[in-house]
Amino acid sequence: MKNIISDLGISAPFYGVSTGLKNWAGSGDNVTITSPVDGQEIGSLSLGSEDDYNKVISEAQAAFPVWRKMTAPARGEIVRQFGDRLREHKQALGSLVSYEMGKSLQEGLGEVQEMIDICDFAVGLSRQLYGLQMHSERPDHRMMEQWHPLGVVGIISAFNFPVAVWAWNTALAWICGNVCVWKPSEKTPFSGIACQKIMAEVLKENNLPEGVSSLICAGRNVGAAMASDERVALVSATGSTRMGRSVAQAVASRFGKSILELGGNNAIIVSKDADLSHAVPAIVFGAVGTCGQRCTSTRRLLIHNDNYDDLKGKLVNAYGQLRIGDPLDQNNHVGPLIDHDAVNNYKNAIKTAQEQGGKVLCGNEVLSGPGYESGCYVKPTIIEASADMQIVKHETFAPILYIMSFDKLENAIDIQNDVPQGLSSAIFTLNVREAEKFLSYSGSDCGIANVNIGTSGAEIGGAFGGEKETGGGRESGSDAWKAYMRRQTCTINYGTELPLAQGIKFKL
Repeated sequence: MKNIISDLGISAPFYGVSTGLKNWAGSGDNVTITSPVDGQEIGSLSLGSEDDYNKVISEAQAAFPVWRKMTAPARGEIVRQFGDRLREHKQALGSLVSYEMGKSLQEGLGEVQEMIDICDFAVGLSRQLYGLQMHSERPDHRMMEQWHPLGVVGIISAFNFPVAVWAWNTALAWICGNVCVWKPSEKTPFSGIACQKIMAEVLKENNLPEGVSSLICAGRNVGAAMASDERVALVSATGSTRMGRSVAQAVASRFGKSILELGGNNAIIVSKDADLSHAVPAIVFGAVGTCGQRCTSTRRLLIHNDNYDDLKGKLVNAYGQLRIGDPLDQNNHVGPLIDHDAVNNYKNAIKTAQEQGGKVLCGNEVLSGPGYESGCYVKPTIIEASADMQIVKHETFAPILYIMSFDKLENAIDIQNDVPQGLSSAIFTLNVREAEKFLSYSGSDCGIANVNIGTSGAEIGGAFGGEKETGGGRESGSDAWKAYMRRQTCTINYGTELPLAQGIKFKL
């Protein structure tokens, strides 16, 4: 892994702050980051302090006038170069993501591919930041709306997607003329440092200030400072509902803007008319991919009575075939949880589920011995549950799947929607009426609703996000770019008279 880090242009010692070219030294506490894969040290990190944060913001503010004066297509050219550089480093960066976070190598490479894809999307978008023209009620007047950059955009990302979610935000924010300050998760800082190093090189080659893209690896105190900072026009925060609620309150109190991507408690409904040959692999990947640490992970499974016993048996059999181990070994299906706290959450959730009447069908084991030295490997678990169990309404970031039965689709939709979170949802059915019902106003209340695919694995072309305690934010595709800009309505009088709106007469 040291060779991979060297390939990405990062040399020891590791530091946590980028404020101006070639200055990475944080003045906060020194911490050591270990990999959940094997428990080995990746490197030491000097965290950024609030003083360091203020320096980073100052650099970003200084870069903003330079960046926003460039045309959007010219900014798109810089993003194109960054995307091309990611292509060159895809293998090394994907491997680092896998080793630092613990997800499979294919998922690590897929995360880098998401970054490349959003760069491609943003480059095209740089020539499509469209406003509207409206007909005025006043003669010889023209009305239009246009969009302007906000300024400094703060991005707080989570450990489970160490780089992709940052790219979803920053590629769009850059195209829109903003500069970005990124606080990656303190659990996965080196993936962030690698991305910053790559972009810093692109900016330097184009004689642009590094403040266009700044990074600070720090703790919650700096995240709180960012949320309260009037110099930060928009804060995009990905993480727990608890964190999001704190960020939302701080940003709202100063009338700032926020994009929140918070918890998910995602359900798949399996209809009587489902194709189980499609449903089984989608359910298993959704529940165990990234060791259950995706915001879109499948956590609840609602099965029609007619399919319940058959599908339950198929799932228990499939779980018995899962290979758990080093995620960089592509023969394995499931890697580790991020750390020992996550393992404890896994154990406590299973214990609570049993106390509330749940029945464990498989799993419920922390693995030890050769290959599992980090202590972060667990067996994916299936629990027979009922919808009224409180633990089922709670998101546990671990590979725990609660299964339950239903008799009518309306009942399944009610159960699916009866949780505080509203991110992703899915139904498996070959019945077009059921599919349309699920997608209708009386169906899923989630931001993402899928038919005959699972809850996990969104494409960058669509806006990503959810409702209720998921936060209501939207990132990535569609018209999510509008959140990174301010709208301005303009009216131009090109006539010789001054008529007033609504026919009002005013004479002097």
